[in-house]
Amino acid sequence: MLLALDIGNTNVTVGLFRGRRLVRSWRLSTDARRTADEHEAALRAVLGPASRRVDVCAIASVVPAVEDAFAAAAARLVRRPPVLIDSDSPFGFRIGYRPPSDVGADRLVNAAAAMKRFGAPVIVADFGTAVTLDVLDRRGVYLGGAIAPGLDLAAEALARRTAKLPRATLHRPAEAIGRTTLDSLRSGIVFGTAALVDGLLERMFRELGERPPVVATGGAAGIVAPHCRHIRASVPDLTLEGIRIVGERMLVPSRRKRASSKPASASTGTSSSRSR
Repeated sequence: MLLALDIGNTNVTVGLFRGRRLVRSWRLSTDARRTADEHEAALRAVLGPASRRVDVCAIASVVPAVEDAFAAAAARLVRRPPVLIDSDSPFGFRIGYRPPSDVGADRLVNAAAAMKRFGAPVIVADFGTAVTLDVLDRRGVYLGGAIAPGLDLAAEALARRTAKLPRATLHRPAEAIGRTTLDSLRSGIVFGTAALVDGLLERMFRELGERPPVVATGGAAGIVAPHCRHIRASVPDLTLEGIRIVGERMLVPSRRKRASSKPASASTGTSSSRSR
């Protein structure tokens, strides 16, 4: 079984795959103060007996300090080093972003999974701590995209930087015209984010000269995506799927190496002795 870890700024999403099927997923809070021992204990707790059946772990992270601790925890859990995804990994497309190392691994695995599902061109809208839009053109080149504040980040900033606005819990607003302060905040943040995404997508369509399919993912996709005119599909576990896809590609060389190191069969041995 493959364990996929998506380490984000707010949450660590854990996915357990049997083959291509996501068996189950969990969310842990991102905490740079936790040790590798604590991360290992948390993984064993959520996985339960399945922790003994995990044979490989793949990690995509945007938080280096937390990545190091989770990598150490995963190595103990699986008893082999985890696969660490970065800009040099085999995504199946060329990266046109400059420099490539500046692109978050989560954005790249999202693009890899979206291309696998929908082909190219395609755009991914990820509603997480930040709202990111990522564009693959019809040549299969990752062009880049846009980054904007996520819903929780916007709500937190308004509460912190104003004297009277409260911290709003976010859900789908009933109306654009909020009749209370909380409803006004929800309208501005949720409908405002939807309008922002639609506006950016329209600009991107003009720059591309076509209207590729747009797929939504991320923790807040269920709140915002239904209000976006240009989003046609939503895949909640797209990032985990991308980690699995890219992680398996990275494992191919090591599996070949292990296979080549096996003892030679009788026929192979005869052939080798002839060559000598």
